[in-house]
This record gives sequence, structure tokens and C-alpha cells, in this order.
Amino acid sequence: MNRLTPPSFAQRAPRPAPRLAPRLAYAASQSARVAWFLGQYMMAARIGRRITGPPRTTPPGGRPVPGTRAILEELRTLLARDLANIEAGYYRLPHDLMPDPRRLLTDAAAFFRDVPEVSRRRRDHAAVEVRANPPPGSGGLPAYYRQNFHYQTGGYLTEESARLYDHQVEVLFGGGADAMRRQVLVPIFEHLKTRRSADCRLLDVAAGTGRFLTFVKDNHPRLPVTALDLSPAYLREARRNLVPWARSSALVQAAAEAIPLATGSQDIVTCIYLFHELPPKIRAQAAAEMARVLKPGGILVLMDSVQYGDNPMMDGLIDRFPQSFHEPFYAHYARDDLPALFAAAGLRLRETSLAYMSKLLVLEKTDP
Repeated sequence: MNRLTPPSFAQRAPRPAPRLAPRLAYAASQSARVAWFLGQYMMAARIGRRITGPPRTTPPGGRPVPGTRAILEELRTLLARDLANIEAGYYRLPHDLMPDPRRLLTDAAAFFRDVPEVSRRRRDHAAVEVRANPPPGSGGLPAYYRQNFHYQTGGYLTEESARLYDHQVEVLFGGGADAMRRQVLVPIFEHLKTRRSADCRLLDVAAGTGRFLTFVKDNHPRLPVTALDLSPAYLREARRNLVPWARSSALVQAAAEAIPLATGSQDIVTCIYLFHELPPKIRAQAAAEMARVLKPGGILVLMDSVQYGDNPMMDGLIDRFPQSFHEPFYAHYARDDLPALFAAAGLRLRETSLAYMSKLLVLEKTDP
């Protein structure tokens, strides 16, 4: 079990007097967001049960799964922390506080069209369809990557998957995925407040659609960033999302365990929701590569799933998650000693905190 280091960033933050209008805007938008995505989660679960049958009961001696009320309380705590960070000046209100309703409806329709196929794969344990019928351009990618993670259509290898991914993740987390990601902005702010952002470099490993980097650039527009990902389709989606900041954003197709950037070239490396999808050996190689490209004194900010013992209430969900969503390396990740893994790569753990169903680690590269 990893030891969490109190207090959290939000608890340490100086809190200016709240302004009513932003508070009301945030409360209204996030309430609507949770209702929208949580409602879709419940409807998708109902559709899925028609195909897969009733959900499994907790096995004898197994850990219980928290109920909806407990989950919503954890989500409420996350959103309160998100707002506290905004009011403290760590980052701005979300740039898409008022999302495009046409995009919301289009993505919801595409999501529900895909639910029966996802449910069929879950029922049949069909997790390597993309390996049997590889999309164009995916043949040379690592075998561990060529899977239907989450049982999603196309895995991470198609334009359709890239277009739908962020919506799927928000449904999974009941509208809390972006708020979890935004917690990574706090240590970025702390690191940059005594530095000139235009002279620094940030690398986002496994950047996916570039969603997180849109929050980085909205808050630090002069900070040069690099989005690194294995999927050409997801990088094309990232390019579209980063168009407003194209002049200071680069995209690189590469694996986390073989980063094609110079040693000591990055001030900040971020990595969100990658490590639980890596085999143990690759996980260690990726940690070493991220440490390599960091400058001495630079920071790695990692966000990923909670692990066993971080929040005992969540342990039952950790038991079920890899089976329900096809995460073949998750069970090992859930017990992995992350501080020891990064210490072996030359990174010192500075702080750890929890955010809903995620865990945030801030690590520093020490002088050689």
C-alpha cells in the first residue's frame, strides 16, 4: 500500500474570497455535466445487461463495491477541490464551461450506437479484434498495445475511437474525468511560477486526443508542449484539438518506453492514465525514459487509477475493473510500488494525493 502525503495541493492553497458569478457558473455547468454523463452511464449499463446478463455478485470473501451515494460523495469532493483550485488561481475556469450542444448530442448518439458492440465483446471476452483485423498503419505497433482496451471498438487505433474516446471516459467517470485531469495543473503552476514559461518545455506522454493539453495551453499559452502517443489516429485528433495553439505545440508518434527526445530536454513531463495499461516490464522502461528526458530539478506529474489501500472503499471496484473493461495489466498495476519504481529511475516522490478514482504523484529528478 502506498502512503499518501497530506495535505493535498488544494488544502495548502491560499484561498482568496470567492466570486459569486464564477461559482454559480461552475456549479451550474458541472451539475449539468454530471447529470448528462451519469445518466448515460446508467442507461448504457441497462442496455449492456440485456446482452451480457446480470452483473456478477461479489464472490465469497470478496470486497463490496461502493454504492451510488458513496460514489457521488467522492465526486462531489473532487468538484469542490476543482473549484477551490480555480478560486485559488491555480488554473482558469474550464475553457469549455459551455460546451457545444451539437457535439454533445452527436457524441452521445455515437456512444449509444457502440454500446451493443462493447457489450458483445465483454460477453465473449473478445479483446484482440484489432489484432486479428488490424487497422491500416497499425501493424508495427507493440502487441501489448494492439488490443481492444475497455472492449472499445477499434481499440486505440481508429479515427472513430479517437473521436469518441473523451466522451466514453466521461461516461465511465460520471462526468468527473476532466476535473481529475485538471488536478495535474496544480503542480505545473507551482513549477512554473518562478520560471518563464516560454523558456520551459512540457512533454505529455500518452497524450491521446490532446484533451489534457488543451487545459495546459489555456492556462499557459506560451509554454511549448509536445504530445507523444503511439496512435496516429489519436494524434490526428490531438492536432485538431490543439489548433488554437498550433505554433507552440508539437506531436510525436512514439512509445513511452522509447521517447525520441534528447536527454535532459524537458522541464515537466506529464503522464495521465497510461501506467495501468502497460505490462510491468514496459512500465519500468517508460519510467526510466521519462526520467531520462527530464532536466535535473524537473518534475514528472503522473495521474492514474487509485491502487489497493489508497481508498479502501474503492478496493471492490479495483477487483472488478480489469474484467469489466478489459485491462490486462491493471491487476499488477493495482499492487505495484510506484515510488520504488520511479526511485529506481532516479525520481524522488515529492507528494501524493487522491482525486476521486485517481491518484496524483509528483516526482522530482534529483541531480546526478
